[in-house]
Amino acid sequence: MRADSLSLKGEGTPGSHTLARVSIDLTVQQQLDRLGVPYELFPCDPALADTVNFCAAYGFAPEDSANTILVIGKSDPPVYAACVVLSHTRLDVNRTVRQRLGTRKASFAPAEETRAITGMEIGGVTIFGLPEHLPIWIDARVMDRERIVLGGGSRSFKIIASPRILLRLPRAEVVEGLANVIEGG
Repeated sequence: MRADSLSLKGEGTPGSHTLARVSIDLTVQQQLDRLGVPYELFPCDPALADTVNFCAAYGFAPEDSANTILVIGKSDPPVYAACVVLSHTRLDVNRTVRQRLGTRKASFAPAEETRAITGMEIGGVTIFGLPEHLPIWIDARVMDRERIVLGGGSRSFKIIASPRILLRLPRAEVVEGLANVIEGG
């Protein structure tokens, strides 16, 4: 279900009324508001939602961009987790993620499976509004940032907040070594 939101800043942020209409998933908005941590919705061109294009077009540092990635542990039945890593790092799927999932193999969930489980398109996947059973793992480097830019649940906007907002999520766990810095990144 989608709802139009006129607020570009979340609860707890005084004087935050709209300058633009943003289409936001109602589940995402409700969870953000319940967390009680200030956040901002940043509208963007859906064609520029992918991290590299977004940062270049809107002037955000890639080091502040945090991607939410759905991973799958290949077992019967498969197991899933949502991981949050900075864009200049690479999720350690073959070691850390696989071990945490308790499976022999793990990989990034395909786009179709991500859409089916999260209800979100790649480039807009956010940690907010996910199914309640999914574990949430956050690379420790994310918590070192002053602010982070996350997917907004659609390719039409991003969420900007302090990384501490992630710790308000019920299944969130900070994991050392969840991701590795990309050489030259």
